[in-house]
Amino acid sequence: MAYQTFLQEYMLIPPVTRAYTTACVITTLAVQLDLVSPFQLYFNPILIVTKYQIWRVISTFLFFGNLGFNFFFNMIFTYRYCRMLEEGSFRGRTADFVVMFIFGGVLMIICAFFVNLLFLGQAFTIMIVYVWSRRNVFVRMNFFGLMNFQAPYLPWVLLGFSVLLGNSISVDLVGMAIGHMYFFLEDILPQQRGGHRILKTPKFLQKLFDAPPEDVDYEPLPEMEGVRPGGFHWGRQDAGDAPPPPPPDNDNR
Repeated sequence: MAYQTFLQEYMLIPPVTRAYTTACVITTLAVQLDLVSPFQLYFNPILIVTKYQIWRVISTFLFFGNLGFNFFFNMIFTYRYCRMLEEGSFRGRTADFVVMFIFGGVLMIICAFFVNLLFLGQAFTIMIVYVWSRRNVFVRMNFFGLMNFQAPYLPWVLLGFSVLLGNSISVDLVGMAIGHMYFFLEDILPQQRGGHRILKTPKFLQKLFDAPPEDVDYEPLPEMEGVRPGGFHWGRQDAGDAPPPPPPDNDNR
């Protein structure tokens, strides 16, 4: 019974959030069980180019470290804000959400060639949080009951918390910069005079992830009132089946 309840709740998670968070958890568990080594997952452009270890382009986004506070902290924020984005401003636009993932991932990979970044999962989380915070500017936040602030300050609060944990701020800064680039291209530039959307979602992604739009020209068949199986008109009479009129009244009274 508990398993069925968990499965039902799991399937209620939006598809992109469900797929990404599940991949992160499975990857971390595989490392914890010594099925995979972190040395096989980190971003290494030399091994990607010379040894064709293409999986590192994806695995670098899936590993948040061994099971511990840092892992659970990142996964909570990843799941929470990824789901709120997918169910909020990206509701009904799963293909556009996938494009945001691709956009952020590609730019982070490019940055990793110039900045020594081995794992990009935390940067990806910060990018998601940044986009959500900019689209919910009036939401009041409370961080562990210690401080209250508006949503746009959340990425900076997380940056400060990351510094307290001894993490490198370069990962967070990359995530914030790419998150701002996406927000500018999607939310600011199209609103400017002469502006337009630069990021176009390919048709094949829309067909793959989004429900087909309803045909505005479709007209449902008219309801066949009184028609029952067999084609007999129960309780109705056609004009040709009407009974003859009653004879005229010859009473001269």
